[in-house]
Amino acid sequence: MSNGGKSGKSSSSFHFVAGLGSGVLSAVLLQPADLLKTRVQQSGHSSLLASIREISKSSTSILSFWRGTLPSALRTGFGSAIYFTTLNALRQNVARSNILRTLGATDKNGVPSHSSALPKLSNLANLTTGAIARAGAGLILMPMTIIKVRYESNLYSYKSILGAGRDIVRTEGLRGFFSGFGATAIRDAPYAGLYVLFYEQSKKRLSLLAQKVPVHGELAASMKGSTSASINFGSGVLAAGLATAITNPFDAIKTRIQLEPKKYHNMLHAGKRIIREDGFKALFDGLGLRMGRKAISSALAWTVYEELIRRAELAWKHTHGEGAL
Repeated sequence: MSNGGKSGKSSSSFHFVAGLGSGVLSAVLLQPADLLKTRVQQSGHSSLLASIREISKSSTSILSFWRGTLPSALRTGFGSAIYFTTLNALRQNVARSNILRTLGATDKNGVPSHSSALPKLSNLANLTTGAIARAGAGLILMPMTIIKVRYESNLYSYKSILGAGRDIVRTEGLRGFFSGFGATAIRDAPYAGLYVLFYEQSKKRLSLLAQKVPVHGELAASMKGSTSASINFGSGVLAAGLATAITNPFDAIKTRIQLEPKKYHNMLHAGKRIIREDGFKALFDGLGLRMGRKAISSALAWTVYEELIRRAELAWKHTHGEGAL
């Protein structure tokens, strides 16, 4: 699309819808892994097999693994929508900034250089824009995150989202909806920044391997859709695995604070108490589950999102001539 006001509005709307769809899809498909991760992390003594057996005892055995799907889908769907829309706006602004370009914050050619149809930035710019976009989305969706985590835990017996909200307000006040935000932000912002950094680097290198020639010009537009999607998915898996391993301790701390805010007062207190009571390894509880879930969910969400954007851009260019969403 052109850079006019109407086009910019349509562009933002499309990025929002694309992010919403990719987020909801990944949340629904991978809810069992998220549920098991929460159960394992809520106590340093619970194993994966023990959690599976406990959930399986329910009268609705299979469906029990999708407990908390609604708040999870709402949180992940709208979180992805806000994140991708904000990230795209930040990346577009950085890519157009002459000041940042002179500082080396954008690709010197200023054009697509691999399988993505999105703006290409430097490592620093990828890290920064990813972190800022995720922190903002996390703050907005924090109340739904609290409800989601407690839905998945067996420490609470919430029957509905409305009922959960009322109980939190009654027992903890409005601040209860933001329990663990510090740990969440410290987990999500670095994770998102590192993910975008690793993701873009992986795409660049995998694109070079796929083409076996130096990448220049409009390769993103000419690269076959199946090849582009495969590269994006593979890059997503690699990026998510690395970023997850680095940030897992913050995820473990965040889960404890959100489930038992009266026991774990803040991030520092929670970290010390977890190590004292359950050992240092407790900070990596649920790592395998989180790494597997994150690898698939992030790769799926980004691949679906980028494919929708790529197809929309090609369709728009075919109908209206050159321009970008």
